[in-house]
Amino acid sequence: MPREFYRCDRVADAIQRELSVLINDSLRDPRIGMVSVTEVRVSRDLSNSKVYVSFVSSHSDFQVNIAMSALDGATGYLRKLMAANMNLRVMPKIRFIHDNSVAKSLEMAALIDRAISSNSSVVSPEES
Repeated sequence: MPREFYRCDRVADAIQRELSVLINDSLRDPRIGMVSVTEVRVSRDLSNSKVYVSFVSSHSDFQVNIAMSALDGATGYLRKLMAANMNLRVMPKIRFIHDNSVAKSLEMAALIDRAISSNSSVVSPEES
């Protein structure tokens, strides 16, 4: 019977839980604000990780770039804190990536709502 979960998937889940707490509790940088860690992908050799983050409050592109540079600057500190809390031989390198899927889904929902409301305002010839 094949294994359902690979070790890199379990490590990614643990990193996601740990980073979510550490970013919001340990980082006191006002440039970052409220961050949500949406996904973590760890390479098979557990040496690198891609951490996808989204910002809770709506940020402009300029504010997102500033917050991302602040997160990139804190990667060493976060790695040190995670290494102290997690039982791993080698702590993966962290690379933060902005995840704008939440903003895109809100835009799509607004477009759908607008299309439905404009469709209901147009009366078809069969109804009149």
